[in-house]
Amino acid sequence: MRAPSRRSPEAREQSKGPLRDVLAKNMRRLRAAHALSQEALAHESGMNRTYLSAVERSERNVSIDNIARIAKGLRTEPWKLLKDD
Repeated sequence: MRAPSRRSPEAREQSKGPLRDVLAKNMRRLRAAHALSQEALAHESGMNRTYLSAVERSERNVSIDNIARIAKGLRTEPWKLLKDD
């Protein structure tokens, strides 16, 4: 059993990971470009809106399969969601 984390909330917040931030930024940008709400993207990708919202806030560690589903809903290639421009 793991001991509870002793890091402060600020330290945990900073350790989310830059790739999560890139994914979140690209999701928001592409969703806006397609004029999709989170609800519409959830429908297009077959995912839960609250899950997608958490991904857009860099709060979720996303699996490769879910990146592919999000990309399909945004009508783009999965790698484009991870490309840092």
